[in-house]
Amino acid sequence: MLLVCAVTLMVFSLFGPNAVSQTGITASWISAALLVALAAAFQLALPERIDRHGGYVLIALIGVTLCCGMNWITSDPSAGAQAFLAFPVLWAGVHLRRDAVALVTLVAIGGDAVVLFHLEPLGNAVTDLSFFGAVLAVMALMLVRSGETQDRLVALLQEQASIDSLTGLVNRRVLDEALSTALTTRISRHGTALVLVDVDSFKSINDQHGHPVGDDALAHIAGVLGTVVRASDAVVSRMGGDELAVLLLDCPADVAVRRATEVLDAVRAAPLVLPDGGLLGISVSLGVAHAPSHALGLEELYAAADQALYAAKRAGRGRVEVAGV
Repeated sequence: MLLVCAVTLMVFSLFGPNAVSQTGITASWISAALLVALAAAFQLALPERIDRHGGYVLIALIGVTLCCGMNWITSDPSAGAQAFLAFPVLWAGVHLRRDAVALVTLVAIGGDAVVLFHLEPLGNAVTDLSFFGAVLAVMALMLVRSGETQDRLVALLQEQASIDSLTGLVNRRVLDEALSTALTTRISRHGTALVLVDVDSFKSINDQHGHPVGDDALAHIAGVLGTVVRASDAVVSRMGGDELAVLLLDCPADVAVRRATEVLDAVRAAPLVLPDGGLLGISVSLGVAHAPSHALGLEELYAAADQALYAAKRAGRGRVEVAGV
């Protein structure tokens, strides 16, 4: 984009108002050279470094300064000359944050005011500034609002892609990412524990009370988990169906078993209130696996916890079993 602007200035130095005087021609070529140098610098520099030092805001402000400077040098307050101020404001509105867009727009309107009041009679300057100032301000506002709306939609889509709508817990993908990070970074002194939680006789709940009650049971258990497990050191997920999972970070194996037992007792102590006011006792089975005690990799840890869970089911349900025991 900087190179396109540079070429445009060079063309204007041959034709149009910039070619009327030697001053306009010289200023056009100097400005074009500056834009080419900036384009090369921005191409070579890291985008994160440019953003950290305010480079993208600076580009927009340089564009405003060049537009106003060329209009002053060529004594051109025409609508066509002022229209070039739309380019840096447009660029800022699309790429920059709200505060930066406001800054660029205010500088553009202020710079245009200086040029107009210098070149035109007072009445004409006020009229032109009112019109172009309103155009620039409305254009910037619309772009900012459009960008913020898009950001909210993207954030909503990301949340929907990571959150289970029934329980409010994160989904399997998020759990896998957290578990993979925990296993590969190995910054934990005590290891990582995975607890799988399965609702006992869930099909019977659905058959006897209906699927809405089954959904309520899952949401209820998710709420109980939230009261037992601290979000600061754990990731609680719905794996799918009636199976939930708790990832305990920096957690020894014996502590993981104790936390699983606390979950079991909490679910037993908190029956679900049915729509008719009755109480439905819910039982869960839990399987605990620990890395590196029982497994090293992600799939191995899942398999170990799954084997422990089925051992709890075979042993009569409503209990905690540990992998390898």
